[in-house]
Amino acid sequence: MARFTGNLANSLDKPAKTGVLITNLGTPEQPTTSSVRRYLKEFLSDARVVEIPRLVWLIILHGIILRVRPSKSAKLYQSIWTEQGSPLLAITKQQQVKLKAKLAQQYAENDVVVDIAMRYGEPSIESALNNFQQQGINNIIVTPLYPQYAGPTTGSTFDAIAKVLTKWRWVPSLHFISSYHDNPLYIKALANSVNEYISANGKPDKLVLSYHGMPKLFHKAGDPYYDYCQRTTELLVAELGYGEEDYIQTFQSRFGKAEWLKPYTDETLASLPAQGIKNIAIMSPAFSADCLETLEELESENREIFIEAGGEQYHYIPALNDRDDHIDAIVSLVAANIA
Repeated sequence: MARFTGNLANSLDKPAKTGVLITNLGTPEQPTTSSVRRYLKEFLSDARVVEIPRLVWLIILHGIILRVRPSKSAKLYQSIWTEQGSPLLAITKQQQVKLKAKLAQQYAENDVVVDIAMRYGEPSIESALNNFQQQGINNIIVTPLYPQYAGPTTGSTFDAIAKVLTKWRWVPSLHFISSYHDNPLYIKALANSVNEYISANGKPDKLVLSYHGMPKLFHKAGDPYYDYCQRTTELLVAELGYGEEDYIQTFQSRFGKAEWLKPYTDETLASLPAQGIKNIAIMSPAFSADCLETLEELESENREIFIEAGGEQYHYIPALNDRDDHIDAIVSLVAANIA
């Protein structure tokens, strides 16, 4: 009769033990040119992120982009860096702590282990999964904190998970949460954040919902990201009781010369004051934690664009971060897969 040894043997004699892994995109370890170069090299080398012929892209990446962009990006990271380091990593750690505490209220504390990982950079997905393996975890729930599925983010995370598991002799149960764009608690948390802003500042002329951009070609090829963004917007404005005149949906962070999803956030903001819209609030439902794209691009760079165009009041509504209602939404995502 076959005999089991090691962590698998230990797990056979114990109740199911679950590992919850929350992931995000990643961040440089330091706001320096060399650190940013390492991060961008890993990120931009992913075929899910840039879908052009590999040889052509690698020549562009190594011959131009990695020579020019790291120093510019490092300065942007320096503008948002905190005493705790990268805002994205610090906030993800805060989310981990709160998620662990809330799950411990529902389940025996040693039955659920919560860890974090970044798709690019540290802490890595491989190290987190190996930690689960060492603890004899036999049920893994992966929750990429991208509300709207996209190939370059959620799809790439699945690729990384699968790559690690191909090296394992025994693969435990795996639950991969690919999207939560229409999760009722997520929508409610977004609405709560908007209503709290209005209570403190009054209702703006327009609420701008700025999602991270994507090349239009990706959508034509079948990526559902745009449709999921549309659905999130529909549910959010319905929850808020808004009409079409109260909000606008845009897309930010485009890169390169290809056409991306429209309308573009920066161009939209530059055009609003001429239409008499001079008081706006802007938020990004696509980001679960504040990072470079929100703290520098939305809160700073786009503010300048709007004000220079004649805008008068510009308010950034933060990402959901570690709000309790946001953590409740994440708990709802993983709870169904624990039993």
